[in-house]
Amino acid sequence: MSFNQPIDPFNIPIDRRGTHSSKWDLMEQLYGVSAEDGLAMWTADSDYPTAPCVIRAVREAADHGVFGYMNIHQDYLNAIQWWMRERHNWEIDTSWILTTQGLGNGIALCLDVWTDPGARIVTFNPVYHEFRIKIEKARREVVACPLKRAGDTYVLDLDDAQARLDGTEQMLIWCSPQNPSGRVWTTEELRAIAEFAARNDLILVSDEIHQDLVYPGQTFVPMHVAAPEVEDRLVLLTAASKTFNIAGQRTGNMILPDSKLRADMKQRLNALDYKPSALGIQMITAAYSPEGAVWADAQIAHLEANRKTFDAAIDAIPGVYSMPLQSTYLAWVDFSGTGMTFEEVRRRIREVARIAPSDGPEFGPGGEIFMRFNLATQHARVEEACARLKDAFSDLQ
Repeated sequence: MSFNQPIDPFNIPIDRRGTHSSKWDLMEQLYGVSAEDGLAMWTADSDYPTAPCVIRAVREAADHGVFGYMNIHQDYLNAIQWWMRERHNWEIDTSWILTTQGLGNGIALCLDVWTDPGARIVTFNPVYHEFRIKIEKARREVVACPLKRAGDTYVLDLDDAQARLDGTEQMLIWCSPQNPSGRVWTTEELRAIAEFAARNDLILVSDEIHQDLVYPGQTFVPMHVAAPEVEDRLVLLTAASKTFNIAGQRTGNMILPDSKLRADMKQRLNALDYKPSALGIQMITAAYSPEGAVWADAQIAHLEANRKTFDAAIDAIPGVYSMPLQSTYLAWVDFSGTGMTFEEVRRRIREVARIAPSDGPEFGPGGEIFMRFNLATQHARVEEACARLKDAFSDLQ
């Protein structure tokens, strides 16, 4: 199918059940919601096909029929460089790019290379729950610094964060754009975080995986663009996986402007004998292209329609509020106004609505009475979720 055909590629019904999809086939095991009649709205991947240019690259590879060893080639590195320049006004050198087995692996590698066992690692919460999980798996300690709620968004409280530090911290893992709230940080806020990291002698790991999923009126700024003066302690993590729904290829970028940090990580990757997936490299090379950019823009239009439908329906339920997204396809919904316990909210969503979102408490302080809903699906599924949630909380209306 050509992207130029009149069929809307984002609303083609696709059944992912029985395909070993973790999002759909693990839903009942993890959340008690059967895939037979449930809606999977938890893990952050999308339910529609990736860009035609990516699919074409896979077909060409299959037609070639040989899947031998492949080097990290210059076309791949040039594609990443082009994308960062054209989409984010960020000039990078291709020599700065290292490849990891996805960004989860990238975070684990950062903890392994630049922190010690038992080290204290700073996060700003609520935040992507895998930060905590990766830190705990590495036998490090999480220092959770709460973001301050300011109306329908979050802001920094660096005085509070500073008071939580004891001087033994070694790393700050930062999320930009912010997951789960969808906040797009300003240049001033990014510079404040960079200064905070420098003042406390912290390696600053900036997870920027949602950088392309930004709505009209917002501008994503890479941390290196905002604060180039801290590049001697800066690690940037990016990937095509969320934008193009290719997370299963487990291929991400670690961009290291500083030569010493880059040498440290190269040594560790060599010691682990790590080499990236050949198919993942081919898919990313195809994605980071002018054709991929057109598709990414069309996806944003689809996601904007989904979030408007979802927000309108959710905000019509008394006591429930979907915080306005500036980026990502992950709606962050506050149920505190219902007066219910989290357990009751979760019961209604799972048992009555038969929906499996991500539990807010998993995201740390500030998520106690929230749920995160993945909107990267067909519009009809979003409408169905809205109807089910309205029914599950009908006694409030």
